[in-house]
Amino acid sequence: MLQERTLPTFNTADVKISKEEGLVLYEDMVLGRTFEDKCAEMYYRGKMFGFVHLYNGQEAVSTGVIQGAMRPGEDYVCSTYRDHVHALSAGVPAKEVMAELFGKATGCSKGRGGSMHMFSAEHRLLGGYAFVAEGIPVAAGAAFQSKYRREVMGDKNSDQVSACFFGDGACNNGQFFETLNMAALWKLPIIFVVENNKWAIGMAHDRATSDPEIYKKAHAFKMAGVEVDGMDVLAVRQAAKEAVERARAGEGPTVIEALTYRFRGHSLADPDELRSKEEKEYWFARDPIKKFAAYLTEKKLATAKQLQGIDKKIEELIDEAVKFAETSPEPPASELYRFIFAEDQ
Repeated sequence: MLQERTLPTFNTADVKISKEEGLVLYEDMVLGRTFEDKCAEMYYRGKMFGFVHLYNGQEAVSTGVIQGAMRPGEDYVCSTYRDHVHALSAGVPAKEVMAELFGKATGCSKGRGGSMHMFSAEHRLLGGYAFVAEGIPVAAGAAFQSKYRREVMGDKNSDQVSACFFGDGACNNGQFFETLNMAALWKLPIIFVVENNKWAIGMAHDRATSDPEIYKKAHAFKMAGVEVDGMDVLAVRQAAKEAVERARAGEGPTVIEALTYRFRGHSLADPDELRSKEEKEYWFARDPIKKFAAYLTEKKLATAKQLQGIDKKIEELIDEAVKFAETSPEPPASELYRFIFAEDQ
């Protein structure tokens, strides 16, 4: 079944981007794709267990928002169960993300979280969440404390913005509407990023909602809502930059609906038999990494050789991450009940 919704157009002629910025965006997307491909390999080799949800195809959203418009390590990022690449974009080292997937003590969640629960206080990554829409109110809490520190406690440096990522399926849940209402009422510095990949597990988005254009739901709360081509990193970056500027200026939240597509099944346990070949080919042809590579070479911001050099560097980085994960220790049995409660610093 081919989804007929037209992707919004974006005029790249108006984009101002330096060579350095372009290469950062490209490298981050390649990092995400290469990491996820390696995860698939490790999963099928029996190195990872449980559910593993990959991000292939959606890289322009994570990169465009976090690397393109935010301050990684300062601003807050809240994810879903498809969280590996959000963690990488937020600056969590690949070796720590891989070790977490291997269930090792050196993982970013000490081996306790696995694929769906990446967390790093250092990198302001508020977590991945297994339950649909679970992270939305958490992100609002982070945005509230930023505003409270600045306006009530007088901390002028507290201008952090929170980005909350979730899928189209989450937009039919109560947390979505309740949190949008609070965020608009209190003018919270938050961006709601809907990664509309057309499918909520095996349910087509158009069959599950009365109005498939999610960004329009923001208008019910007198909130800015924009639709963007989620396969175009520059389009996502521009929409996110405008949303971040509004949030830092105290003008409140934004809903960004990024129209994107996951290239693999819902998880690595999903045979992916529900989506038609026609639909997949339509989206495969819009691969965000290939599209951006062509843009960089066309605009003479990079050569094919430079991009190949980045590809090779990332492959080596991921291979090192796997070695690190394989050789890292398991969490000791003596610490079975550790990290359940907060500890003294």
